[in-house]
Amino acid sequence: MNAFDHIKINPPFATIAELWDARTQQHGTKTYLYFQDRAFDYTEMRAKIAQAAGMLRALGAQKGDHIALLIPNSPDFLFLWFGAMTAGYTAVTINTLLKAEELDFIINDCDARILVTTPQFRKALEPVWVRLAKIQHVVLTTPDADFPQARDLATELTGAAKFTAEDLAGGDKASMIYTSGTTGHPKGVLLSHANILYNSYVTHQMIDLEPVDTALCIMPLFHVNAQIASMMSTLWAGATVVLEDGFKPRSFIDTLKKYRCTTFSGVPTIYNFLNELNGSTSLTDQEASPDLSFLKACICGAAPMPVEVFNRFEEKFKGKIIEGYGLSEGTCVSSLNPLRGKRKIGSIGISIAGQEMAVANANIEGRNEFLTDGEVGELVVRGPNVMQGYYKRDEANRATLIDGWLHTGDLGYRDAEGYFYISGRKKEMIIQGGENIYPKEIEEVLYKHEAVSECAIVGIPDKKYGEVVGAFIIAKEGASLSAADVRNYLREKIANYKMPKVIEFVTGFPKTATGKIQKNKIAEAYNQKKVGT
Repeated sequence: MNAFDHIKINPPFATIAELWDARTQQHGTKTYLYFQDRAFDYTEMRAKIAQAAGMLRALGAQKGDHIALLIPNSPDFLFLWFGAMTAGYTAVTINTLLKAEELDFIINDCDARILVTTPQFRKALEPVWVRLAKIQHVVLTTPDADFPQARDLATELTGAAKFTAEDLAGGDKASMIYTSGTTGHPKGVLLSHANILYNSYVTHQMIDLEPVDTALCIMPLFHVNAQIASMMSTLWAGATVVLEDGFKPRSFIDTLKKYRCTTFSGVPTIYNFLNELNGSTSLTDQEASPDLSFLKACICGAAPMPVEVFNRFEEKFKGKIIEGYGLSEGTCVSSLNPLRGKRKIGSIGISIAGQEMAVANANIEGRNEFLTDGEVGELVVRGPNVMQGYYKRDEANRATLIDGWLHTGDLGYRDAEGYFYISGRKKEMIIQGGENIYPKEIEEVLYKHEAVSECAIVGIPDKKYGEVVGAFIIAKEGASLSAADVRNYLREKIANYKMPKVIEFVTGFPKTATGKIQKNKIAEAYNQKKVGT
């Protein structure tokens, strides 16, 4: 018997608006959201969401329009995200860590006419503002005297008539999240109401979320992790969520204890930071190793969890880690270790209820060839959580969606009991502290430097972050180039989290017979050098 056989897989509501209306009727005066000690009950949240929808409609948004949201973790983000979706628009949630050049591409590519952001991010866009010609309306979360043509969110919400679209269906687009591809160009992942509702409906059951629970959200709201595992799952349960503006180890522990949070979702780096709390002289032993046994589910995904980190956390904090796997193209969660059942440390668990998960390789005709247990191949999934497709990327859709199966780009295998394991990545993606980094993006920027002849961006194993970015560079003959020069050059062109932690200058690269750089050998050579020092 599968540990998830009891899970219901057919959501009783077709749209996110229907779910909000039902939960507001059931839990109207109950707190849905805490943010910096400000509480919003279900009724107030629903009203704010309807006002946000009305504001967007008043600005001329039509059904199916894309609304660009460049907002940090805050209630405003949630009002606009839920508001856009319940009004029949597509909420485009943009990574707030990106630089102007990266934001320029996404804002133009998504074809949004309305941008909601903060004065800080509006100023960050100044170098590329003249290129954002598609944007007709800018709404700022707080007034900005330097940009008087923008509308003020608080004023607009107060004056907006409440609105909820009445002609929505489950297949309508609801959200779009940009994820970079191996080509180096970000791609918009389109998710429908049905995608979001199914994945969060199943997820909240698998982690046993109930109305009495309180979830802590420390992940950025522009990620599907926070959107599905925290905000939507809490909504399904009729529970409460505490939203933080980021992860800070000491305040994280304080918040858990203050609100008696029963669940949170994080990445291995966060667990590693918590494990290292006792290294701080400013904390007492009790502060560094509090009993958090009231935590019933500590969700971990985005990157494989080292067994040592897993065991140390559970021993130190008495919380129960539930490791899983997912990706934006699969809405969020595709596999999970059972909360009540056998957990296999080092595995990413079993397929979620209602979805199929397998290991396959695409043959020369582009069809799937499924592998048997123990054989390593590409992880593929099929089910109600599979994206509607990449926005305006027909070729990428054909390569990624084969016979209804989503090809994840991750390599792994399944054991005889149905548990899956990650064994590597087909794509060259680097996962650093839970953030996905694609080498091609950085390589393309480096190749524009006049002193760079060849370069290779490689993931370097790291105890704290899982992996860090390594840049290996061959300088042009006669050119003078230092690590400081490279960092200064990249600083204004890529997000800080993509900045190489390792910069090495080499005279040549190992290559295949066809001239392809063998990045695995570069990483191996670097690691051997480190071991020998």
